[in-house]
Amino acid sequence: MTRTFDFHSLDVFTETRFGGNPLAVVLAADGLNARQMQTIAREFNLSETVFVLKATLPGTDFKIRIFTPQVEMPFAGHPTVGTACLLAELGLVPAGTDVSFVLEENVGPVPVRVRREAGRAPYGELTAAVLPERGPAAPMKATLATMLGLEAADIGEAAFVSCGYPYLLVPLRSPELLAGISFDISTWREHLGRAWAHHLYVYAQGYEGELKARMFAPGSGVFEDPATGSAAVALAGRLALESSLADGTISAVIHQGLEMGRPSVLHIEADRAAGAVTAVRVGGHSVPVLSGTLRV
Repeated sequence: MTRTFDFHSLDVFTETRFGGNPLAVVLAADGLNARQMQTIAREFNLSETVFVLKATLPGTDFKIRIFTPQVEMPFAGHPTVGTACLLAELGLVPAGTDVSFVLEENVGPVPVRVRREAGRAPYGELTAAVLPERGPAAPMKATLATMLGLEAADIGEAAFVSCGYPYLLVPLRSPELLAGISFDISTWREHLGRAWAHHLYVYAQGYEGELKARMFAPGSGVFEDPATGSAAVALAGRLALESSLADGTISAVIHQGLEMGRPSVLHIEADRAAGAVTAVRVGGHSVPVLSGTLRV
């Protein structure tokens, strides 16, 4: 017997349709099993698809499960931010111009906040469920240079960092180098295919203080992603861990997706108190694109 489910798509980390990172969200998906969710995510063939379920943990409002075309994710940023904005726009969470609620994800409860302003797309923000942690030593610069098609001198000190999902964070000496990356998947497979983190977030400081980034995730069926919230919070976590600020908030703006023709803007923040990192956040706008019925 055919069953139907309402779904929506949004472009996340943008205020312009057909920019940012596209996301599919399937509502009231409790009747689907993991195999069906994975099949549907493969059908949408976006970097991630979200399935909204009834909450199972006290203090949470909805449970969400997140799938790439190949794997289920314990946590991801643009699906969390986009789903939060959608739930607020559909009136499925408390009404208001500034509302906070909690989404249950496989990584644990994720606090979210949605702010709405007349004439603008809603702005969603998540607070990472996990404070930043460092992983093992990163590959040598020569290895990363081969992987990215760059020179070893172009690459700064890479680091494995996670705020719920692990990444290899690779700084470059100038933003122009990002456009010249030629990704070598064979080198990636040899050195990162089974590493603590197999996704790469490559970034550089822009000339006006902003950050520019690209993210590669072939192990999850996403060769390149135009906007990656979980990588952005990992980078915010790294910046906070390495900061000399004792108390206060570190903030930055990341531009991603330019090389893919999907410009995205991600806002990151990290709080420090008494010399320790106490919270990490990422936020951005989301715009609706499609609504429809899924038949299963």
